[in-house]
Amino acid sequence: MQYPYKNKVQKAVSNASTQIACSSCNLREFCLPADFTADEVRQLDQLTSIKRAYRRGDYLYRSGSKFESLYAIRTGFFKTQVLHEDGREQVTGFQMPGEIIGLDAISTDIHSCDAVALEDSEICELPFDKLEELSRQLPTLQRHLHKIMSREIVRDQGIMLLLGSMRAEERLAAFLLNLSQRFAARGYSSTAFRLRMTRQEIGSYLGLKLETISRTLSYFQENKLIEVNNKSIELLDLPHLRRLVGQERGVPL
Repeated sequence: MQYPYKNKVQKAVSNASTQIACSSCNLREFCLPADFTADEVRQLDQLTSIKRAYRRGDYLYRSGSKFESLYAIRTGFFKTQVLHEDGREQVTGFQMPGEIIGLDAISTDIHSCDAVALEDSEICELPFDKLEELSRQLPTLQRHLHKIMSREIVRDQGIMLLLGSMRAEERLAAFLLNLSQRFAARGYSSTAFRLRMTRQEIGSYLGLKLETISRTLSYFQENKLIEVNNKSIELLDLPHLRRLVGQERGVPL
């Protein structure tokens, strides 16, 4: 399905932005292997020359669409979701800058979920046929792709553990701690950040009702674990949140 304003948005990406290459991107360490040589980075620069902008609510791809590319998020936030037969949307993940999405379709050549922008965002498109060809020439890149896919498998296992064995307070604490770690890795505050997703989307992802998410957030706030102001949140007591989850039960989300 085509959106009438999408092409206009994509064309509106500034020339300066579209010229940003892997070699000069401040998110390079998240997308690329650390031991890439300068020559290898230049080869990847040629592959990632396609930059696209998406507005909040735009679909990067839809379930059932043909797989052609992987996508590295330069700016913004995305969610992935599947649609149940009864029309309910099930959120399967939240992705932030430096992360790669589209891996769900590698085995079947068809996307199994939707990817939707949660805010105005920009991605680098990685045509998979060219990426595969380049990875055969660069063993370092091939190993890195394998690590990314392995990480996705581990993440899926973590979600199953989360939904199968944790109480509501533990699930939400694990979710907030995961965001904290991911923001910190990108040089942002680990204790104060803005939630790009709605409470309903958080509930869908964690397997909890909207009322349970709201009640648990209020409980955390009343007990001085967090401070919530609309979509802005501050984690006031990280050690307590970690104890709620348990060191041995930390899961990648």
